[in-house]
Amino acid sequence: MNIASHNFNITQEARAKQNGHNAFVVWFTGLSGSGKSTLANAVEMALAKKGIHTYILDGDSVRNGLSAGLSFSEEDRRENIRRVAETSKLMVDAGLVVLAAFVSPYIEERENAKRIVGYANFVEVFVNTPIEVCERRDTKGLYAKARAGEIQDFTGVDAPYESPRAADIEIDTSLIPVNEAVAIILNQLAPKLKLRNE
Repeated sequence: MNIASHNFNITQEARAKQNGHNAFVVWFTGLSGSGKSTLANAVEMALAKKGIHTYILDGDSVRNGLSAGLSFSEEDRRENIRRVAETSKLMVDAGLVVLAAFVSPYIEERENAKRIVGYANFVEVFVNTPIEVCERRDTKGLYAKARAGEIQDFTGVDAPYESPRAADIEIDTSLIPVNEAVAIILNQLAPKLKLRNE
């Protein structure tokens, strides 16, 4: 009731002009081990070479700080994604291209993230790597623990993953090498990066 927005003089549009590019969120969703963070990292490196201002948010970094007090219950996972979306919105306002890599298994929570950030500022990348491949990779040993009953409600094992109905970009990292995937993503992002007067 006692909260009011303050109108600051420097706008998102002004920051975009200063940076020389638009700001938005590239949201990588998919199973654990699908290659979300690997792709986000590779895309960020490619964008940095072009002088684009970026920042990566991923599950591990957020869980160690912003969402450190949350569990992995369905309710807390939804809250985690809401916090990520709100943080992403602030970063977009600051003029950054945000690369967010999160399992984010539910359609509803991803839709809420889009509403928070703004549909025009949201690019959804579905990293659609088969679970068999993700499980073979299992770099963190999470699938093995889930199969052994040591982790409950693990997405893909005993909790669902709801695939995007119409992702902007879809990548299967078992079929497409990282460098090719990066090229596909950059090609899709190019028009969004350009300022209106360019």
